Amino acid sequence: MKLTPAVLDMDLNDVEKRLTRFIRQYVESTETTGIVLGLSGGVDSNTIAALSALAIGGERVLGLILPEKETYNPKDIEDAKLVAKKFGIKTQICDITPALEGFYRSIPSFDSNDKLCKGNIKARSRMIYLYYHANRFNKIVCGSSDKSESMMGYFTKWGDVAADISPIMDLYKTQVRKLAEHLGIPKELATKPATPALWPEQSAEGELGIKYEVLDLILFGLEHFMKSQEIAEELSLETAQVEKVKARWLAAEHKRRMPLTAKLEYRTVGADFRLPRSTY
Repeated sequence: MKLTPAVLDMDLNDVEKRLTRFIRQYVESTETTGIVLGLSGGVDSNTIAALSALAIGGERVLGLILPEKETYNPKDIEDAKLVAKKFGIKTQICDITPALEGFYRSIPSFDSNDKLCKGNIKARSRMIYLYYHANRFNKIVCGSSDKSESMMGYFTKWGDVAADISPIMDLYKTQVRKLAEHLGIPKELATKPATPALWPEQSAEGELGIKYEVLDLILFGLEHFMKSQEIAEELSLETAQVEKVKARWLAAEHKRRMPLTAKLEYRTVGADFRLPRSTY
């Protein structure tokens, strides 16, 4: 298999049709009033916002803008509002700073210098706001995790990945960018640098140590059972670089699964006792 950018090409019209149908059918099956999502101004959340609006109508989609003082960026809020306006989405700004500071004060062992633990509190706090609004207004939470970050485990467990559905989780980041432009999201927003915004100046590519254009091809090769050496040769990389990506992908499997339990009975929840929504 030749690992060129062409292997990630898609029929964008077909992808849009399938994803909007997926979203619409799930909302209908749950008999909820619509969707609530986090609207950060980044390409993933902007794409999910656009897809949700196209699927069920913008008036049934609530985008929560969740700033906090440490990572406050007025440009991100401006970008989020621009997409919301374009697709007719309702928005609500919730400053989560007071809630975060309350968490920090109430944790006896809290260390403000531990930016990872502190950042994870932020990601999980955002989900509290999303699920509150979902409960309050009988909506589902639509997640915006993409395949690149999901495979690499680049997310907070029970944080930014928490959702009822995650429509773009089978699209690599570079594919999401193309889909975003196809949906009418301005190129500037579709290609802006990715960041979880858990601490100032955070960069997704900086922390991953690789550009998405290269990462996505490595992951595509691994997904299709190519050997690390073969992928490295195709992309003119050191085999060690591919092995590093592979190791991180495999090590993060626990973050992609529901909690494990010991099997004691005939049918076990999450293992061999899984039911479709329509069974009863």
